[in-house]
Amino acid sequence: MSGCCGPAPDGRYSEIFDERFASSIARRYRRRGLTAPEGRIIEALSGLGLHGRSVLEVGGGVGELQLELLARGAAETVNLELSDAYEQQADELMRASGVDGRVTRIVGVDLAAASDADVARADYVLLHRVICCYPDFAGLLGAAADHARSAVVFSHPARNLFTRAVVAMSNARMAIVGHDYRGFVHSPEAMLGVLRAHGLALRTYERSKRWHIAVAVREPAGVRTAPAG
Repeated sequence: MSGCCGPAPDGRYSEIFDERFASSIARRYRRRGLTAPEGRIIEALSGLGLHGRSVLEVGGGVGELQLELLARGAAETVNLELSDAYEQQADELMRASGVDGRVTRIVGVDLAAASDADVARADYVLLHRVICCYPDFAGLLGAAADHARSAVVFSHPARNLFTRAVVAMSNARMAIVGHDYRGFVHSPEAMLGVLRAHGLALRTYERSKRWHIAVAVREPAGVRTAPAG
């Protein structure tokens, strides 16, 4: 594994996405493989073409999606994390898969605040189960678009009364116990609008009960898709 650290892990995330959480994700992946939404993300990226391509994943956790992408032909991946709790499990999974030389893991760098010197551009930028954990979706998705040469793929929870109520109750519990972490159910239209403003056009948008998955691709120079009306 090639790894490096940014300024420092973000305590808001490390206290929630801790070693116990990381172990549970790694254990589930070893036993059962990818979840259904993860499988759909892999198929979406495979449809764009993976051979020789680079992938930047924001908040990739233990890196199970990256392992699958590398197995399907991706050349290299970079993982950005704000919690440092995943690193031991990620290292074990990479070594078992024999891909540790093709993965770079960076802890403590927030893509929305990163400079080009901090994080290099990649062919594809991936954000799975990340937008709902981040307050400034416009800043994060804008940075993702700017770092993507070809496409951005991201997932977000369905936005309805039920999910908004669940997140509101979870946030209330976090406040009561003194945690700074908060969850979010951002507007899908607003999120897709950010990608359009940064020169990407929506290619596919898959809805499911829990997670919606958007694939937005880089438009040719001089071409802009009109906003949806």
